[in-house]
Amino acid sequence: MDRASVIGIVFGSVIMVVSIMVNGVTRIFMFYDTASVLIVLGGGLSSMFISYPLADMMIIITCFKKTLFNHKEDPMDTITLIVSLADTARREGLLSLENRMQDIEDPFVASGIRMAIDGLAPEIVEAVMNTEIDAVNARHMYNRSLVANFAKYAPAFGMIGTLIGLVLMMADFDPESIGKAMAVCLLTTLYGSVLSNLYFLPMADKLGFLNDFEIRVKEIAVKGIVAIQAGENPRIIKQKLMTYVPTAQRPDEEEEN
Repeated sequence: MDRASVIGIVFGSVIMVVSIMVNGVTRIFMFYDTASVLIVLGGGLSSMFISYPLADMMIIITCFKKTLFNHKEDPMDTITLIVSLADTARREGLLSLENRMQDIEDPFVASGIRMAIDGLAPEIVEAVMNTEIDAVNARHMYNRSLVANFAKYAPAFGMIGTLIGLVLMMADFDPESIGKAMAVCLLTTLYGSVLSNLYFLPMADKLGFLNDFEIRVKEIAVKGIVAIQAGENPRIIKQKLMTYVPTAQRPDEEEEN
């Protein structure tokens, strides 16, 4: 579970509720209006159905799950594996990595090592793996756009709901109840803004962060596998790959070098 996402969602939601209830517990009920919910959620979803193929709409659920439940690969694990494979290849030859395939859990790394064992030229291995990275990045960005676009539509329908409410209010104008009627009209704008800025935009940003992190780990794997094919010294390979890791996240021995 992504604790940061859960903390952000829960804390933000609690702050919103507490800020309302601080002036009276019963005031929380003033901030619910069924029609406003229907306009914002229904309108936003309708726009999504128009914008994307029906089959892709289910991806939104997957995106939500990935935001809350994700497993980031530790780049140090990938570096450690690459260095270990480089040491084996340097001592026993590149073909000896065939016996290490069961140690490789990452399908991306396994695919690259398999191509190296099969004798493909380093530039071909690098090109194939970079093509896969580009495909992964494009797929993730498309998924992110699903969430980001809902964040774009929600405030717009919030404003539309407010305009609808104003029209209805002016059609049955009553000076004595104008305050209460105006409050209800503004609820759709509130709903749209909260959904966009507290939930959907942050989720889209988290998906972008997770994508960047995964791409960086894959780039480490590509550079490492190409270096193994070139027969480079494992220590040199490690030093090269460690440049992808922020200094604060490197092991102590690396900081001392």
